[in-house]
Amino acid sequence: MIVAVGIDVVLVSRFARAIGRTPSLVDRLFTPAERTTSSGNPRSPESLAARFAAKEAVAKSLGAPTGLHWHDCEVVSDADGRPWLTVSGTVAAAADERGVRRWHLSLSHDGGIASAMVVAEGD
Repeated sequence: MIVAVGIDVVLVSRFARAIGRTPSLVDRLFTPAERTTSSGNPRSPESLAARFAAKEAVAKSLGAPTGLHWHDCEVVSDADGRPWLTVSGTVAAAADERGVRRWHLSLSHDGGIASAMVVAEGD
């Protein structure tokens, strides 16, 4: 059963300017695994913007409760590069409270825009 859907879009140029002005923002928003590709290279601004959009979409699907921590929602990739969500701490607690048991995620970036769609599923 679908509990909620969340979607977010990010203007890549604006996001890139923000992380250029405040490099520590990358560390605040993303876990070490999110910041690099499977080969250990830094992720592109487009890829980071899509991951940020995913975190925002998760928050929206949960009703945007206060107190969620950025690192408690992580976008990881499987061996084929497919993105998945892992949640812990504050995000896991909010999801549990709303009956969310599984997450579905789609990321995209093209034409200067990064987007993410999240489906929160329950039993």
